[in-house]
Amino acid sequence: MSQPLTVPADWDEVTPQWMTAALARHHPGARVGDVHLVLRDDGTNRRARFELDFAAGSGPRRVFLKAEGEHRLVHSRNGNLFNEVDLFASEVPLPVDHPLVYRALVDRPGLDWLLVMEDVTLRGADPRDATRPLTVDQAAAGLRGLARLHSHYWDFDAATQPALAWVRTWEPTDGFAGGLRSRIPTGLDRADGQLPAEVARYGADGIVDLWARYVAAVGQETPTLLHADAHIGNTYVLPGDDVGFLDWQVVRRGGWSQDVGYFLMGALTTPDRRDHETDLLRHYLDALDLPADARPSWESAWRGYRASAAYGLAIWLSTLGTDGWQRHDVSLALVGRYATAFRDLDAEAAGQP
Repeated sequence: MSQPLTVPADWDEVTPQWMTAALARHHPGARVGDVHLVLRDDGTNRRARFELDFAAGSGPRRVFLKAEGEHRLVHSRNGNLFNEVDLFASEVPLPVDHPLVYRALVDRPGLDWLLVMEDVTLRGADPRDATRPLTVDQAAAGLRGLARLHSHYWDFDAATQPALAWVRTWEPTDGFAGGLRSRIPTGLDRADGQLPAEVARYGADGIVDLWARYVAAVGQETPTLLHADAHIGNTYVLPGDDVGFLDWQVVRRGGWSQDVGYFLMGALTTPDRRDHETDLLRHYLDALDLPADARPSWESAWRGYRASAAYGLAIWLSTLGTDGWQRHDVSLALVGRYATAFRDLDAEAAGQP
């Protein structure tokens, strides 16, 4: 009898036999003859690309592997450690473009996990970050994808979606808030002179308090399944300008605005966001496949969207306060977009109970 697959401690442990077993469910009869490590990036997560030669049958010529990295204790404290692997292991439908996952492995005692997935660049995908914002049409495509996801899981709970009973409802936990409070002061120092005065005056504790208020409110709204980390760095653009989403590690249950605001405010340049955000928000609402009595009203949608700027502002000031999580130019660009949106949209007033 073959031994069960385990999470490799090092990429050298990925052998042709290991890879054959990892692909077997999607490519029965295929046998990998050789594996070639062509990229490794071991940091926040461990990531690797392997090119494959097949001795029998056929399968993908290249795969992408992602495993837990050096921040497992942070991810555990934030409630994010096993979310992505549990989501793909559940095999629930995700009606938005995302990488096909061939195998999901989890080692709970070892605080480790691994995904073997398609390399979306083989489909012509162009991964983006804040230095390469989306066009308005591409942002609209991303919103249509989020609307499909949100519609499918609108008002779900453990009874209606037992495979997702483990998904946490958004709440401002002490672990998550504590991490923000420890890192945002450094982020504010690094953004000194680049934040609107109306935002900088809140200070680190005030920004975390606004984040906590918003997250608590999202957890009380009609829930759906949220990607919950839908910033531009977790997107890719396909030929034809459809937009897909990577890195589902923060997945949550909560109100739709957290995905939509976080995505839209960070994905567009500030001038494009200002010129098109109301039309794009209406576009998202029109794309929701829901009964009329379940649809958010324009007034409540606009208020929730405005309030969501508090989320992106805190997350990216915190990220700017770290070293090695994201490039500082990426973090600064996103801090600027969320901070300006926070001011433009009077996010504090929008988030008032």
